[in-house]
Amino acid sequence: MPRPLDEVVRRHRERRARARKDEQRSIGKDLAQAGALGWTIILTALLGIYAGRWLDRRFGTGVAFTLALLLTGITLGCVLAWQRLNRS
Repeated sequence: MPRPLDEVVRRHRERRARARKDEQRSIGKDLAQAGALGWTIILTALLGIYAGRWLDRRFGTGVAFTLALLLTGITLGCVLAWQRLNRS
C-alpha cells in the first residue's frame, strides 16, 4: 500500500504531465502574467506623471506636461504589455 505522501507526489506528477501534454498553463502562471502586465502599465504611467509634474513645476505650465506624459506613459505601457503578451 503506497504511503500518503507517495500518492500525493504521484498525482501531482500526473497532473503536471497532463498539463504539459495539453499545453495548458496553470492559474498561478496566468495570474502572475496578469500582475506583471498590470505593473508594466502602472509603472510607466507613474513615471510619466512624475516626470510631467517635475517639468510643470520647472516651467510653470500648470498640468500640460503631466497630462501629456501620463498619456505617453499609458500608451508605452500598453505597447510593452502587448509585446510581452504576444511573446509568451
